[in-house]
Amino acid sequence: MKTTIAVIGCGRIANNAHFPALAKIEDVRIKYVCDLIKEKAEAVKEKYPEVEQVITDYHIALNDPEVEAVFVLTPNYAHYTVTMDALRAGKHVMCEKPITVNYKLSCEMKEEADKQGKLLNIGVCNRYHRSVELLKQLNDEGKFGKIYHVYCSFRSFRSIPGLGGAFTTKEQSGGGVLIDWGVHFLDLILYILGGAKLDTVTCDTYNEMAKDMKAYTYKSMWAEDTADVENGTNDVDDFVTGYVRTDKASISFNGAWAQNIDKNDMYIDFLGDKAGARLTYGKKFVLFHGDTLETEELEYDIPNMYECEDRAFLEAIHTGEKNRNNIDNILESAKLLDSLYASADERKEIKL
Repeated sequence: MKTTIAVIGCGRIANNAHFPALAKIEDVRIKYVCDLIKEKAEAVKEKYPEVEQVITDYHIALNDPEVEAVFVLTPNYAHYTVTMDALRAGKHVMCEKPITVNYKLSCEMKEEADKQGKLLNIGVCNRYHRSVELLKQLNDEGKFGKIYHVYCSFRSFRSIPGLGGAFTTKEQSGGGVLIDWGVHFLDLILYILGGAKLDTVTCDTYNEMAKDMKAYTYKSMWAEDTADVENGTNDVDDFVTGYVRTDKASISFNGAWAQNIDKNDMYIDFLGDKAGARLTYGKKFVLFHGDTLETEELEYDIPNMYECEDRAFLEAIHTGEKNRNNIDNILESAKLLDSLYASADERKEIKL
């Protein structure tokens, strides 16, 4: 039986990730695609003829009893409103990351999902990346012994997205590089550690590289069509550094949308007392054995994580299972982001 869905938001994450994934899933019927800019939704329908209808008002889909589930692929600031409306309309929801712009509203979204008895999954797609799955499996099997520390780096050279637009406007995005990139890195770390609970956090954030937006030079800029250097806002972090204590391991990190070092460092180190691993973000990992001093590179295929994520959500609708991307399992990550920003704002360590 096909699941009838509506997709709300036809921007980058929709076109680059979810529509290609959904097109490969047989048991799904895309009845509506919705975007405030009608041309964006029409472009999707032209590319994916299985899409049935184009709308600009998402309430049309919410009022349709045939629609069982909604994909919320809007900018961050709209996640809360659209998701809450969808849940109240009796729909299951797959909402892109981050849950929303802060932890308080994220908790309200979970409460509404519970109240309505509907699934609310969050698009922390790395939980379905094969490398992350294998690292979690190895940790669960005790291959690392005790993982006592994790270090991660998500740093790039002068690549602030959509400067002056929604990405760099805190009211709309909730933050900068930490909430945009850091959510993926920190969430997959917590997932691999296996339900780690937060103890203390300390963090510093910086907005240094494009204080004068008109004078900013860059090597690359995704979402450049949303940029507004003439009249826009840039009040979010372009660099972040922090330290986290959990009941399982400590975590340290550095992240930069933009830095004056022409090098991209996108990796995570897992340090255990028996073995360690370095995961190149989005790719494979290298395993280091402490007893034999051998280095091992496992051979495995990496399926499309968005397809795996979307398929798992659609299956969960029929089984009722709260799987790894259910909001119940993501709130600790949202709490971590909020606490890190609070630490930076208050310039002190925060106990959780």
